Amino acid sequence: MSPFLSAYFARIGWKQPSSVDIDTLRGLHLHHNSAIPFENIDVVLPREIHLDDQSLVDKLMTARRGGYCFEQNGLFERALREVGFTVRSVLGRVVLANPPQMPPRTHRLLLVELNGERWIADVGFGGQTLTSPIRLIANEEQTTPHGLYRLLSEGNDWVLQFRHHEHWQSMYHFDLAAQYFSDYVMGNFWSAHWPQSHFRHHLLMCRHLPDGGKLTLTNFHFTHWQNGHVEEQIHLPDAGALYSLMLERFGLGVDDPKHGFSLAELTAVMAGFETLPQAGK
Repeated sequence: MSPFLSAYFARIGWKQPSSVDIDTLRGLHLHHNSAIPFENIDVVLPREIHLDDQSLVDKLMTARRGGYCFEQNGLFERALREVGFTVRSVLGRVVLANPPQMPPRTHRLLLVELNGERWIADVGFGGQTLTSPIRLIANEEQTTPHGLYRLLSEGNDWVLQFRHHEHWQSMYHFDLAAQYFSDYVMGNFWSAHWPQSHFRHHLLMCRHLPDGGKLTLTNFHFTHWQNGHVEEQIHLPDAGALYSLMLERFGLGVDDPKHGFSLAELTAVMAGFETLPQAGK
């Protein structure tokens, strides 16, 4: 086993044997979701986000930070490949907020080929992200530890949807075209720097729990969901309470010399943020 894989397994708490099979793929997917929180703190601080292998290891593993799709699925892709899976990234267009026109490709997800079947894996879509891989097959409801999903096929395009209050909500469109590292760099830069990007205007965090629950944070509004229902809601009074919650409930690392951040830094950046929850990825 490589030093990277040993460190990755330690980071996500994976202690079982790893084989190139669907049980391992499902297990690694859920462990990753449960251990490494989705978060966009570097965008709001602001700091540049780098996608090379060493940067992902330094931030998400060594510093015990989280990240968003370009980081999360970049790290997960490397881990799956080192286990022995056939995997590559593809890019999607996020339509969760029902945009008036088709947006650019700003979401990274994974295509896994296993025993003649193709699967979609995605550990980087925040509160609605998959917590288990799903088969690349159209019009079939598929159960994950955190809800029902399905894929629609529209020509060369696929649409991922999740079941939400008795109706299906589209998350993103994607195709299976090969991508280059420069495509992820472009999408990452757009997501972090486009003036209207919701990542620039809202602090977002999510951590899925193995028991089917999840923790979400939008600015100062924290929610613990359990099986689709609100278990706990807290409106945090100040940045100090927010900082403590990040450490205690999301397990976020803040002490790393490069990737950590202080209460003073968080207080300064949160001063201009909305205090009510906003919809977003």
